[in-house]
Amino acid sequence: MENEKNEARPLNFLEKIIEDDLKNGRVPDNKIVTRFPPEPNGYLHIGHIKSICINFGLAEKYGGRCHLRLDDTNPAKEETEYIDSIKEDIKWLGFDWGKYEFYASDYYDQLYEIAINLIKEGKAYVDELSAEEMKEYRGSLTEPGKNSPWRDRSVEENLRLFEEMKKGKYPEGSLTLRAKIDMASPNINMRDPALYRIKYAHHPRTGDKWCIYPMYDFTHPISDAIEGITHSICTLEFEDHRPAYDWACSIDGIEHTPHQYEFARLNINYLLMSKRKLLYLVNNHLVSGWDDPRMPTISGVRRRGYSPEAMKDFVSRVGVAKVEGVVDYSLMEFCVREDLNKRAKRLMAVLDPLKIVIDNYPDGKVEYFEAEDNPEDENSKKHKIAFSKNLYIEKEDFMETPVKGYHRLYPGNEIRLKYAYYIKANSIEKDENGNILAVHCTYDPESRGGTTADGRKVKGTSHWVSADHALVAEVRQYDKLFKAECPGAATGNYLDDLNPDSLKVIPAAYIEEEGAKAKVGDYLQFIRNGYYCVDMKDSSAEHMVFNRTCTLKDSWAKQKAKMGL
Repeated sequence: MENEKNEARPLNFLEKIIEDDLKNGRVPDNKIVTRFPPEPNGYLHIGHIKSICINFGLAEKYGGRCHLRLDDTNPAKEETEYIDSIKEDIKWLGFDWGKYEFYASDYYDQLYEIAINLIKEGKAYVDELSAEEMKEYRGSLTEPGKNSPWRDRSVEENLRLFEEMKKGKYPEGSLTLRAKIDMASPNINMRDPALYRIKYAHHPRTGDKWCIYPMYDFTHPISDAIEGITHSICTLEFEDHRPAYDWACSIDGIEHTPHQYEFARLNINYLLMSKRKLLYLVNNHLVSGWDDPRMPTISGVRRRGYSPEAMKDFVSRVGVAKVEGVVDYSLMEFCVREDLNKRAKRLMAVLDPLKIVIDNYPDGKVEYFEAEDNPEDENSKKHKIAFSKNLYIEKEDFMETPVKGYHRLYPGNEIRLKYAYYIKANSIEKDENGNILAVHCTYDPESRGGTTADGRKVKGTSHWVSADHALVAEVRQYDKLFKAECPGAATGNYLDDLNPDSLKVIPAAYIEEEGAKAKVGDYLQFIRNGYYCVDMKDSSAEHMVFNRTCTLKDSWAKQKAKMGL
């Protein structure tokens, strides 16, 4: 049925372009080639999932291939850690680039030779304007730029200066190589864009071989051309850069001409997708790291317990468009819940415990009840749950003086313990300060499994765990990192909108002993409490840690109302 649904979906604009290109013979060898070209200066975020799915998905659908190309043109911000995390994220989503792994640095020698040829042809020059002066000379959206005083250097002088730049004879920022295009162009990106700048930084792959590095708008299109990319798909902010892309692809000696197409990036309310702002959160310890489960990074949502299938379903529902928009966070969580409801193993866990003592249950006796792992799965297995005289239930499931409509446990009332017996509250045990220590109950031994000889019914059902058998574990209750739909919109500072309740730690929750078998990568539902997973970094056999993936229902609307938002 899922495949039928996908087949019935209308083609998006990129699919229409590709199918038209294939039909009309515009694709060499009739094989499309896409690429995913992340810059290894941070961890990938949720927005990248859309780009990954588009590029790899289109290649897969039309029998082509998708390259992974790391855009490592700025060594000052790049680390091997980021490269490794990018690869792990893509593979987690279920995509594989095979042997087609490339780096912009693979083409440094070719790019340098292309730059030399541009100088020889009078199409590039070495400029001495400072960054501030270059901005002034560049003009504005309404006013043309003006030529640099260094624009008409001789070819010989430009070749000499560029060679000296390469040999490290000038400080950073003192010289740049610029394309000689048109300072009066209506597109600012075509006003003699920079091709090379001086940068003294150790490169993760090329070491100290280079101290001049090519700019993105020069490197990217030529890398596409070298690799034979047919459809260079990027986000909408690069639309104004397309003339520069086409210019680079038209340079003499470039044999293949790729084409650039832009789609709307993925924007989600309550989230930030800026690497710079996310890096600030990490560096200032406002989160535990790039993979903090509150972070909108792929590693963050993986650690939080989102599945790759849920995230791919989410971006599929969002669709591919050419107009920017904002997607509601609740849609993403809806996809997560839909997925987890089908795959998560059900366990009973008590997060805010209240002790129950069943006075008429034999001391030392232990019974076992069968529980279904997942009632949504027709092939679901079952597991055993221990039952004893001393239990825990949630504190909210008992009320000493019940309000109208309250159907759970209170003095004189009878409820059903899920899978087990009916119990009735008889008395309350308190400390000297009036705090409840335990509720003493009696059980009906004839009510095992929820039926009685007299056929009586009860309105309330509570989950529980045996106090004598429960796993004691740490539970981390994660919520949205920001409490405002558009962080920073009200005050201008996104930090003002950090949600103080985005993480609440329960140091000792009680979980049925089956929980001790849970492993990293398992998807769990703590009945009535939410979806959870084993934390992949901090959990151990001696001290298990569970992360809340999401609540069972979208409770954010109620929280916003409480906060007056």
